[in-house]
Amino acid sequence: MVLYTTPFPNSCLSALHAVSWALIFPCYWLVDRLLAPFIPTTYETRQRADDWCCLQLLCSYLFTPVYLALLVASLPFAFLGFLFWSPLQSARRPYIYSRLEDKGPAGGAALLSEWKGTGPGKSFCFTTANLCLLPESLARLNNVFNTQARAKEIGQRIRNGASRPQIKIYIDSPTNTSISAASFSSLVSPQGSDGVARAVPGSIKRTASVEYKGDSGRHPSDEAANGPASGELADSGSLEDACIVRIGSGDEGGRPPEADDPATGGQARNGAGGGSRGQTPNHSQRDGDSGSLGSHSASRESLVKARAGADSGSGEPGATNSKLPYKASVVKKAAARKRRHPDEAFDHEVSAFFPANLDFLCLQEVFDKRAAAKLKDQLHGYFEYILYDVGVYGCQGCCSFKFLNSGLFFASRYPIMDVAYHCYPNGRCSDSLASKGALFLKVQVGSTPQDQRIVGYISCTHLHALPEDSAIRCEQLDLLQDWLADFRKSTSSSSAANPEELVAFDVICGDFNFDNCSSDDKLEQQHSLFTRYKDPCRLGPGEEKPWAIGTLLDTDGLYDEDACTPENLQKVLESEEGRREYLAFPTSKSAGAGQKGRKDLLKGNGRRIDYMLYTEEGLCLDWKAEVEEFSFITQLSGLTDHLPVAMRLMVSAAEEEA
Repeated sequence: MVLYTTPFPNSCLSALHAVSWALIFPCYWLVDRLLAPFIPTTYETRQRADDWCCLQLLCSYLFTPVYLALLVASLPFAFLGFLFWSPLQSARRPYIYSRLEDKGPAGGAALLSEWKGTGPGKSFCFTTANLCLLPESLARLNNVFNTQARAKEIGQRIRNGASRPQIKIYIDSPTNTSISAASFSSLVSPQGSDGVARAVPGSIKRTASVEYKGDSGRHPSDEAANGPASGELADSGSLEDACIVRIGSGDEGGRPPEADDPATGGQARNGAGGGSRGQTPNHSQRDGDSGSLGSHSASRESLVKARAGADSGSGEPGATNSKLPYKASVVKKAAARKRRHPDEAFDHEVSAFFPANLDFLCLQEVFDKRAAAKLKDQLHGYFEYILYDVGVYGCQGCCSFKFLNSGLFFASRYPIMDVAYHCYPNGRCSDSLASKGALFLKVQVGSTPQDQRIVGYISCTHLHALPEDSAIRCEQLDLLQDWLADFRKSTSSSSAANPEELVAFDVICGDFNFDNCSSDDKLEQQHSLFTRYKDPCRLGPGEEKPWAIGTLLDTDGLYDEDACTPENLQKVLESEEGRREYLAFPTSKSAGAGQKGRKDLLKGNGRRIDYMLYTEEGLCLDWKAEVEEFSFITQLSGLTDHLPVAMRLMVSAAEEEA
């Protein structure tokens, strides 16, 4: 399949579209600027309260007449541009494909050679997030502002979090052999001149040759947003190295078998490798901390004791370790992240950072085209393949005129083979103004020794938002399943007798705009989609797993001191009291029931409306897919009203799991 790198099939139409949009844009921008000051965010309201001269408010009133005059003058040009722009949309392609080729060891072509479908298996990491990158005046309705600057900052944070090396810390203890908190990543491997990791007093050991150089030029204010500086990789044995640290009594007993698993080691391709991925001018020494999604829980006391033991030890290695310039962030209440069920087979946590070695990124509400371009430019520092400006405009195929695209955005480290987009035809009211729909992708993740392609399917969607329209969302879920089945059938080049492709995974993610605990969402909770696809956070209709938390934030608290940085938000969400304060809960039909009053009566952990689903149906008969890690991410605190969620899926041979 040919992927579209331009929105129009020829340069003539592209030029005509550019001219028509140039005529429309001044009017569009002026309307946006006129409305924005009249929709203040809580952050701006607090600033105005401290501004006794009211300078900001005065400037808004002074510029309003100027904007109005310019708006009136721009209306004829906008009308003329619209006459050309509208019919052109029938020839517009439904997405733009961008590739920034990387020929280094972290590039997509190199990644395909890493997995041949044999061995212990391969893990893939997926993340979904709603970014609320709307035009400025509309974004303020969700208490966020400055869309263009937010887009650039979001891209930097995602890139910095994903490109850091994956470090796992194991606690050797009779009662706890789990992996420690992801944000605890301030450990540096003391090495000799031969590059071999040496033992550190306090039984802190590292099994990979990785050395970090401190970033002395890093501004202190960047630490809260992008994480403690992990430094620059000075030397590395190979792309397959992973950083594994053991904390305990110093003996080799009690070490989890995962520490020696080659599949785990293979997860440090971008972090431990010497490739150029992520080494842009803004990123080379701002990769966030060295934690990973692959972490579970550890007590603060055990980590502090290990650090103290290292500091008090004698010898050169101890002296090196005592000068660590990075601080550790450990969970206040580690018990909240321990596995609640004996049969839970994967790690779960609230993480202050995006998972290391992120493979696929699915985003929603990237509506603003200029913001999408800024986000793309930032993410290309890590992701080689990107799809943006997904959707349709005007009247084509859908019932109403579309002023905004779908808001869907996709980024991948692996090559994209096929793409399809469909617009939901049943949106109504404000949702009908955007071409919300579903984006279907087929990616290649490897090849077998027999030259069979190993592929995966990813579906990204954003469902209808109005809370009372359960029937519309159910219809959209029906369409989603039908479209996905058609996409898989049309893009498959295999037959049962002569399979040319092996399917490794099938994942659906996005903002579904309903949760699994609201009584008003019972219809969606019982949809057939959840019988075919597994939700790692769900026990059944209306019943969540105890560790699952909501992904929709209470917008009133976005700029509170306790929640405005990734680590602060991480800490408050690990306590029940903090979740009740800063997460949105199901709406109440009772009259006079306010948000604050309802939270005293509600049970649960908030509205989880951002989903990550997977299935084992339709995969290669010899393989099975299982969740390895799941996390709720706070690294975008203050930039959006949703929590991103991440899932690491392990694909392995079925017989090896027995």
